[in-house]
Amino acid sequence: MRVMFLAATAIMALMAGAGGQPARPASAPPPPGGAAVAGIPRFENFPATAGPPARTAPLILTPPDRRYRTRLRAAAAERPNFAGHYVLTTWGCGTECVYGAAVNLRTGRVTFLPFTTCCFSEAPEGTEEMVAFRQDSSLLVLLGMTDERGTDIGAHYYRIQGDRLVHLRSVPFPPRRWETP
Repeated sequence: MRVMFLAATAIMALMAGAGGQPARPASAPPPPGGAAVAGIPRFENFPATAGPPARTAPLILTPPDRRYRTRLRAAAAERPNFAGHYVLTTWGCGTECVYGAAVNLRTGRVTFLPFTTCCFSEAPEGTEEMVAFRQDSSLLVLLGMTDERGTDIGAHYYRIQGDRLVHLRSVPFPPRRWETP
């Protein structure tokens, strides 16, 4: 029970202050209260390794990427909002469902999110974002259920590294007050 409480506290602390809609970076670091939760990745622990490029590389679209070419081209024209030199963009894929990709402005390559995220309504109260990230950090947090599988509902922490999203950790959401464990 204590682990679940800490998970909920960490998720809410991480997400507190994150403004905007999906595909907008979290605007503020988590409050100091979140630092007490051991092992939960924090934005400041994963600094961006490179800043924006002087000149944006042309977008490289593989045949599967072309399904999303309109969104990806629009993202490639934006200023970096994730990990120093990426533009993270998301789009809806159904009710309470989000999918997206990060465009590397230095190379033009596209990195897709590892799964669709849905069922954000299951997140602990006070959680504001389904996808959380910052321009100065390589940490990406996806909240919800992975690929609508009915399991794996929680906070999923990734780091972008060399155009790959590397899984760091997943923390299940605690049961709702009206649910019995």
